[in-house]
Amino acid sequence: MSLLREMQEHPLDVGYAGVARNRPRPVRSLAWWRQGVVVLACAAMALGGVWATRELRAPQEGVLPARALLVEEIEDRSATGDRLAATNAEILAETERLRSEALAGQDAKYQENVRRLGVASGNTRVTGPGLVIELADSAAAQAGQPDTDDERVHDVDLQVLVNSLWSAGAEAIAVDGHRLSSTSAIRTAGQAIFVNLDPVLSPYVIEVIGDPAQMQTDLTRTPASTHLGVLRTAYDITVEISTSDELELAALPTGNLRFAEPLEEAPDGEDVARAPADVSGSGQNAAAGRGSADDTEVS
Repeated sequence: MSLLREMQEHPLDVGYAGVARNRPRPVRSLAWWRQGVVVLACAAMALGGVWATRELRAPQEGVLPARALLVEEIEDRSATGDRLAATNAEILAETERLRSEALAGQDAKYQENVRRLGVASGNTRVTGPGLVIELADSAAAQAGQPDTDDERVHDVDLQVLVNSLWSAGAEAIAVDGHRLSSTSAIRTAGQAIFVNLDPVLSPYVIEVIGDPAQMQTDLTRTPASTHLGVLRTAYDITVEISTSDELELAALPTGNLRFAEPLEEAPDGEDVARAPADVSGSGQNAAAGRGSADDTEVS
């Protein structure tokens, strides 16, 4: 009876009470001064971040003067090196002139042997027709993309090519202007390739004096023919070969003379000058793969 009476007397009170309990309460807004504090705190944090970034990016005191001093020292050393190179070239020219004068009274065969020795040893400046071969890293490697080390020219690639050129009849070879001889070395140190202890960079220009047509024909029978093809197709390395009617290769810097004695008479018929060649050693082995070849001399 109480339930019926409740429903009759208060039929809607229960529903209104439930709705009132579930009604969301209004969110109290922050006071204006609290909002101002939040805005100021955010602004201060932003300004602090900008200031810290500028401080980190700005050069520290003493860095710029030290860098300028280093650049100046490099320029001075480079200028000194250029002056010494020019002086060395003058001395080489004078030495060649004196040698020519000393040999003027000798017979033609003796002079020819001396000339051939000078060419083979790299101590004589030479000119003549020949080939120009250029090797360059792939476009991806030049752009500095990751995982492109195999697409760069390695020392072993230059070794294979140079050794094959000697066997193909080359009379004189220079890599990026560095004349090669029987004691020259092409090797890697870190990420750089060194020729005669001087660093060289891509593109690598190999100048070869000799009979262009004959060398191109003979080069196809050497390990370099297959090796260059692999560089083109598998590693996207640029390989360009062209002929030249006139090449000029400078002489090697004069080394320290350790021992010498006069040669009374050369054996008759002896071929005292021969272009160096080593295609049975590092060159053929390197043609099978592009592994490291540190401390391997090109002979």
